[in-house]
Amino acid sequence: MSTPVAAPAADLALVPGTVVLDAEVDARGPWSAVVTAGDVLTIVDLYGNQAVDTLFYGVTDAGSPDPAARYSAQATVAAQGNLFLTTGSVIRDQESNPLMTIVGDEVGNHDTVGGACSQESNTLRYGHHTKHQHACVENFLIEGARHGLGKRDMVGNVNFFMNVPVDPDGSLGIVDGLSAPGKRLALRADVDTLVLISNCPQINNPCNGFDPTAVRVIVTHPDTEFVA
Repeated sequence: MSTPVAAPAADLALVPGTVVLDAEVDARGPWSAVVTAGDVLTIVDLYGNQAVDTLFYGVTDAGSPDPAARYSAQATVAAQGNLFLTTGSVIRDQESNPLMTIVGDEVGNHDTVGGACSQESNTLRYGHHTKHQHACVENFLIEGARHGLGKRDMVGNVNFFMNVPVDPDGSLGIVDGLSAPGKRLALRADVDTLVLISNCPQINNPCNGFDPTAVRVIVTHPDTEFVA
């Protein structure tokens, strides 16, 4: 296979099928799309050690996001009895209804508790001189506005590829990622789902190796029914 930047989308997709979307999400940038029920989203960490902050919203019959059916970290973690996500994990809304299921994972550990960086949290953690730095919350607000979502619709997010170990005393760390160039993750939509991504711009901690890079997103319509 050629490099993950140049490889054909059909070769990179973790679940084979007809490619219905193929895009590169710029370093530090936002992205969104509705993934139709049954289709599979593959996220490719092109250069390795890149955190991909992600939110999920159910979609109404009219095709617009339903803020009342938004991702819930609490419901997701409680249902699986594990803080971390990997193959078989079900992404759930606040009523514990399935939104998406991880059906393929080459990393094996994804964060549910680290949250999204913001200009305010950057200032608190790293000093007032970071106030001007673009952050994930701003990405979510910019991209969410395209779908009629605002600040009140934002919730705690998943951090794909991000390594946030939990120490025995309950404290969290943000350390070097477990991913590598070309590592992939695949999520099957259990219902029509708006996926909102901030390709994290953080440069003050190791979540991106202090050097944010692009990722690739591919949506396939499986040739046959796929079961994780």
